[in-house]
Amino acid sequence: MYDYIIVGAGSAGCVLANRLSADAQTRVLLIEAGPADRHPFIHMPAGIAHLVNNRRLNWSYDTASEPQLDGRRLWWPRGKVLGGSSAINAMCYIRGVPGDYDRWASAGAEGWHWDNVLPYFRRSECNSRCGDALHGDAGPLHVADLRHVNPLSQAFIEAGQQAGWPHNPDFNGPQQQGVGLYQVTQKDGARCSSAVAYLAPVRQRPNLQVITGALVERLQLQGGRVTGVHYRVRGRSQLAQAQGEVLLCAGAINSPQLLMLSGIGPAAELRRHGIDVVLDQPAIGANLQDHLDICTLYHTVPGVSYDRASELKVAIDYYLRGRRGAGTSNVAEAGGFVRSRFAPDERADIQFHFVPAMLDNHGRQRLPGDGYTLHACYLHPRSRGRIGLASADPAAAPRIQANYLSDAEGFDLRMMVEAARLSRDILRQPAFERWRRAPIFPARDDLDDAGLEAFVRAKAETIYHPAGTCRMGNDARAVVDPQLRVNGIAGLRVVDASVMPTLVTGNTNAPTMMIAERAADLILGRATTTALTG
Repeated sequence: MYDYIIVGAGSAGCVLANRLSADAQTRVLLIEAGPADRHPFIHMPAGIAHLVNNRRLNWSYDTASEPQLDGRRLWWPRGKVLGGSSAINAMCYIRGVPGDYDRWASAGAEGWHWDNVLPYFRRSECNSRCGDALHGDAGPLHVADLRHVNPLSQAFIEAGQQAGWPHNPDFNGPQQQGVGLYQVTQKDGARCSSAVAYLAPVRQRPNLQVITGALVERLQLQGGRVTGVHYRVRGRSQLAQAQGEVLLCAGAINSPQLLMLSGIGPAAELRRHGIDVVLDQPAIGANLQDHLDICTLYHTVPGVSYDRASELKVAIDYYLRGRRGAGTSNVAEAGGFVRSRFAPDERADIQFHFVPAMLDNHGRQRLPGDGYTLHACYLHPRSRGRIGLASADPAAAPRIQANYLSDAEGFDLRMMVEAARLSRDILRQPAFERWRRAPIFPARDDLDDAGLEAFVRAKAETIYHPAGTCRMGNDARAVVDPQLRVNGIAGLRVVDASVMPTLVTGNTNAPTMMIAERAADLILGRATTTALTG
């Protein structure tokens, strides 16, 4: 019998495991479907290029056919390992902006406004630049400047300024907009995932049990209350019981899937798969949002990009010379946030990630020669999708219908065309003249808006930020309340990116850890002000 059972040892789950097990009298079970995070390429930042096809560490989902993207099925990688997606991502540390959280609160997520969440970002963070009013310097999550920066990344920053965007040395500072280098979740040149930051230091606590390789199949419910979880490990079914709460931290795809497998979700869909309905909640799995991304690629001169870097030299510099050189690169070294001519409010609406290498189809398709890639995504999509069940089998992948570019006004498509246009504008600047060779995608650099629209439909992909499928709010349709408790079911909370009412202005990993930090205080009944310490 446990006080708390945490399902999913990803970005949020590891945070909760650390904070809830701090009291030696509290018994905590953390269950993870994937293995331990022992693979060396997890910890070597540039190793992400070698993890892309590792099915053992990646759920490797595919969406359903996307009608507005030429009927393509898009690949959605998600971490399946201790640390979750924080163990396989590009380590960019981005929080979003105050307006994101103030909008959450105004929409019914009471208590989640910026002034209330900032202390939790600070409590989490240990920034190598030291702390200030916006940054923490004593938290478990190490945030650092890159040790190695490719010359092409510096050219991007110069080109961005030539295109009229200011240089910004800190995207999490007083102003987010501008171009610059990303700070990354690294410590001493190695990845600092949630598992490294939060779980590893407390793994030996006798009141914390961690089970890996365990697939949770359904929740156990009695009288409208969750009392445990059924899971399968090494082919055997097991039941773990909770006298306190079960905390779903399985992410924006798997948390709604597990709720539906347990009879909590849209009644018609549950019955279609032969699942007894415990609670008819149509909003579970709905409100799916993601940042759609378009990549612009150019060839470059030989010898500068990472496309044909010597793996032997990278390994020697990293392992024998104190974690130095290109092995410490997060690959998406530089980027920026800009406010386009179509922006409806004060926030940036387009984000850039610059990669000094050719990246096609998430790096799964190697291109000949040398080049560089500029990712651009629209940050506040109006389109909404849904997570559903493809089967009542817990081992089957859920149905992912992202519904990209489906908003009635066509605004999302207009913004993706604008993102491609602004990418082209930056890459045409004088800073790239010594490096720029023939265009790759699109193959012509003089496309009009119709041509760019066709390019977006043919080549746009996810930038890995699904959210919103267990929306938090105070209205009747909200899946969880502002305390993250599942409405209509006792003893159950959801703590991950699925509770976000809307996407933040940027990457979702740091906000997910913040959600878990605040959730720990909510679960333990602590006042918000205690977030300033610890």
